[in-house]
Amino acid sequence: MTDRTDQLRDLARASLRRIGAAVPSGTGLAARTPITGAELFALRASTAGEVTRAVGEAAEAFRAWRTTPAPVRGELVRTLGDLLRAHRADLADLITIEVGKIRSEALGEVQEMIDICDFAVGLSRQLYGRTIASERPGHRLAETWHPLGVVGVISAFNFPAAVWSWNTAIALVCGDAVVWKPSELTPLVSIATSHLLDRAIARTGAPAGLHRLLLAGREAGETLVGDPRVDLVSATGSTRMGREVGPRVAARFGRVLLELGGNNAAVVAPSADLDLALRGIVFAAAGTAGQRCTTLRRLIVHRDVADQLVERLAAVYGRLPVGDPFDDGTLVGPLITEAAADTMAAALDRAQAEGGKLVAGGRRTGGPGAYAEPAIVRMPRQTAIVREETFAPILYVLTYDTFDEAVALHNDVPHGLSSSIFTRDQQEAERFLAADGSDCGIANVNIGTSGAEIGGAFGGEKATGGGRESGSDAWRAYMRRATNTVNYSSTLSLAQNVSFLT
Repeated sequence: MTDRTDQLRDLARASLRRIGAAVPSGTGLAARTPITGAELFALRASTAGEVTRAVGEAAEAFRAWRTTPAPVRGELVRTLGDLLRAHRADLADLITIEVGKIRSEALGEVQEMIDICDFAVGLSRQLYGRTIASERPGHRLAETWHPLGVVGVISAFNFPAAVWSWNTAIALVCGDAVVWKPSELTPLVSIATSHLLDRAIARTGAPAGLHRLLLAGREAGETLVGDPRVDLVSATGSTRMGREVGPRVAARFGRVLLELGGNNAAVVAPSADLDLALRGIVFAAAGTAGQRCTTLRRLIVHRDVADQLVERLAAVYGRLPVGDPFDDGTLVGPLITEAAADTMAAALDRAQAEGGKLVAGGRRTGGPGAYAEPAIVRMPRQTAIVREETFAPILYVLTYDTFDEAVALHNDVPHGLSSSIFTRDQQEAERFLAADGSDCGIANVNIGTSGAEIGGAFGGEKATGGGRESGSDAWRAYMRRATNTVNYSSTLSLAQNVSFLT
């Protein structure tokens, strides 16, 4: 595998060179590839002093950026989108090298970045407030939105560029500055993406400190979270991480936007189109080697169709090509680390100890690299391991008899990110989307749990953190609201008919 590692190293270096970025050599951080499990480059990690300095530079840039007209701010994001289009293939290569995504998924992630830039450019002319009816004659009551400040972005390895773009494109048009602490597992993607934004900043004349990249581990994240100059911390990662970040930011009266774990389920009703369900389930459960926060982890199937569906799923799983994500035909690449593969194996052992039956996959395949077959486990009930999120391609299958039972099973987990139902019964579909149906931030009908479009707000409830990123009105998290009252009369009227010094 030494030859393959050398090939990947050369490909990464060539992609960075075309983007215009250099690999910062040094110590403290390593760029690795899960394709072979080998180290590609030794990198210099950001120091604690550099974290503090980056926040200071971003705060200074914000003071100029906040008064720049929003449509002008949109031009910066338009330029970034153009650069992403020009280097789509280079970024996709880096994502595959560092994350192990297959080619179509890596290209899809870059396309998602381009799409959010397009969305944000349009948004730059639509940061609407509102006019409110005043109870006082000769008065105008209005609501306006203003830039918030410095946004600290902490992102995870599985979408190393897209999640950054969700936050950064929106924050920039809202008038904010950004300090980014990416996963230490994906430094090359971070270097390349940040460099493209630096090029866009230089090309448009935006303030130089508007975006800062921190390549470091947990300590840098803790410093960023604790800095009172960081007005919003947008953190994507585990629920455990969110439990640490949330209280620390709240203690200093900062804002948080948390996008945490998901234990997502799909209900398959007796009326479901099983061909459609099969395709949706396999991608949602096995895509990205089960390493999406929206990955399908629980399948809740009506008893009348459970055996038939599981048999068909097992047959498809038996044919899923697992291997090098650059190879044509591969659909499932590696898990991110050996530790992730060990976690998957331990979860499968627990599931079987809790009464589960492994009906497909689950075996480690050839290495080096943490490759494993996506697994299907039939469970007698929703046990402790089923209620946990295991970040690996394990699909637990449960059965139900009544719709109410299915919804209760669906909602009986700590997380509330993504959900779906496969049914041709309109009443069931509408009930699933109703207030007493799915308790998730994303609820779908006749489509899987993965693959959200940028036009809708992305996020979930309960232990998923409650944050919303990307489309719809998620932009409001990156701005501060002001309520304005203008008296254009010649008298002073007090609200609620209060009389004072008349």
